[in-house]
Amino acid sequence: MSDVPVYAELHCLSNFSFLRGASSAIELFQRAQQLGYDALAITDDCSLAGIVRAHEAAEKTGLRLIVGAEFTLIEGTRLVLLVIDHGGYTNLCRIITQGRRAAPKGRYRLSRNDFSGHGDGLIALLLPVLSGTDAPSIEWARALFGNHVYLAIELHRGANDDERLAALLALAESHGLTPVARGDVHMHVRARRALQDTVTAIRLNTTVAEAGFALHPNGERHLRRIDDLATIYPRALLDASQRIAEQCCFSLKDLNYQYPRELVPAASTPTQYLRSLTEHGAHERWPEGIPGHVRSLIEKELALIAELKFEAFFLTVEDIVRYARSRDILCQGRGSSANSVVCFCLGITAVDPARMNVLFERFLSSARGQPPDIDVDFEHERREEVIQYIYAKYGRERTALAATVIRYRTRSAIRDVGRVLGLPLDSVESFTRAIGGWDSHRVLETRLREHGYDPDAPILRKLIRLVRQLRGFPRHLSQHVGGFVISEHSLASLVPVENAAMPDRTIIQWDKDDLETMKLLKVDVLALGMLSCLRRCFDLVHAQRAQRWTLATLPAEDPKTYAMIQRADTLGVFQIESRAQMSMLPRLKPACFTIWSSKSRSFARGQFRVAWSIPTCVVATAKRPSATNSTNSSRCLNAHSVFRCSKNR
Repeated sequence: MSDVPVYAELHCLSNFSFLRGASSAIELFQRAQQLGYDALAITDDCSLAGIVRAHEAAEKTGLRLIVGAEFTLIEGTRLVLLVIDHGGYTNLCRIITQGRRAAPKGRYRLSRNDFSGHGDGLIALLLPVLSGTDAPSIEWARALFGNHVYLAIELHRGANDDERLAALLALAESHGLTPVARGDVHMHVRARRALQDTVTAIRLNTTVAEAGFALHPNGERHLRRIDDLATIYPRALLDASQRIAEQCCFSLKDLNYQYPRELVPAASTPTQYLRSLTEHGAHERWPEGIPGHVRSLIEKELALIAELKFEAFFLTVEDIVRYARSRDILCQGRGSSANSVVCFCLGITAVDPARMNVLFERFLSSARGQPPDIDVDFEHERREEVIQYIYAKYGRERTALAATVIRYRTRSAIRDVGRVLGLPLDSVESFTRAIGGWDSHRVLETRLREHGYDPDAPILRKLIRLVRQLRGFPRHLSQHVGGFVISEHSLASLVPVENAAMPDRTIIQWDKDDLETMKLLKVDVLALGMLSCLRRCFDLVHAQRAQRWTLATLPAEDPKTYAMIQRADTLGVFQIESRAQMSMLPRLKPACFTIWSSKSRSFARGQFRVAWSIPTCVVATAKRPSATNSTNSSRCLNAHSVFRCSKNR
């Protein structure tokens, strides 16, 4: 066993090098583990979009992850940067941000000058082009990265491998560089070659038949057996890969995310300031005195928030909501945040949890150890004002929207694969309609035959096989609907930032699942058209009755409203828009609002007659219990009886 080289793959692209890599991170790590690799570097193209998935795959398999990225500069220089330590990771994030912010969405533009001052903590693997023009690239890299520059040698069983190897070894010796073996891996197994060609053709907007030299000449860009590599590379080049891997000690666990603390006055701590705001809000909510059970809930919640150190997060959301209210923008927290008395006191939600028997732990729990999920809806016509307030307050360097990974579904995969295989567009669309979402193999064959297709035809077998492999692959990054990530320091030192498709918007390269894994806090600033309707309705009530209602003071009980609901006359009265929901109203006959708890056994026995759950987390009760109807009709609806004013003035 001592004769078997120790090898670490230092150049590997996952499918988060969008439409370049043909394997996921978990597939790559599982295969590398099977082959006995010492470590695996994920080096997506000017991107860290898939590095959190790689981190999860590394922890699952026990194989060490090396963080890196691949770059092609405008001068023609090609290199891979590997992270040594935390400082190197910060520099890598800043380099990627620089390149992505300098180009339209989905592209990057970097020159050698853009790397200036960002060479510490990084290892550079240069891939030369074997010409005299490589001398400037080598000199530039030596000046920036010092002794952490290596000459990468990639051999893929080409016709001139021997000549190429000799020339590269001579080039390394002439410049005093250490050569190292590198795989330029694009897939975990050779069997993904067809998919690799397919995604390349999709990316280049051509067909596989016309892609020509843009496709790799063979299937050698997969994770190869170490003994096969030993027949291609000299032993010294394989050993060099392991020595480089030993220098790369950084892990994503080393990241230290800090939430902004500037909202806290100088003479106070986050805990003290949050308590002060909560107490002030509580006295406004209960001017005649805070009930005893409410006081107990406040103390319990504040203690848990302090224990988990989430005070700054609550203060940030409160600041955003306070700004919206100062501009008379209607807003309302949705989801489990309505279970929190603290959120009620801070004005984040208009729901009084003291009236309900719901678990605060559904919102925030020390057992889960996850940050709270506070989604705040704003009037859709005025949400942009809130977004620009966030950008202005924290600056473009410290805040950006989270990303959303757009993935291939069955129909989109069929369209793209069918196009690059050269199928007529009308046939592809017809086939897409025939195949629907996705079915079992037997049902799929039946559907194809019903639409006049032969499932045994070679082109259809190839199409179906490629679609099965491509389905679920990331297609590109888009922006989250409103999830802001805010940092105490420059966000680009934590995760790369790039331009969004919309003007004046920037996004980070991680999506909400990555944020949960890395325990980064996200503030959801969402738009809801119904809040715009409520705003107009409140204005109407004020104009005609001289009453100024808010979501918190809106009367919950109104006989006329319930009478209309019981007749299924809900247009403009209650947000019950589904025909199926409306058809149940004459049978369920909601008559009042009551409290509901998911833990209550009486609910299962039918003593609580539930009709609908609404954002205020109160439930309309019916006169007749029905377990089936109550379960199926637990749909998220919108607020109370305010809509009656449009009909019952």
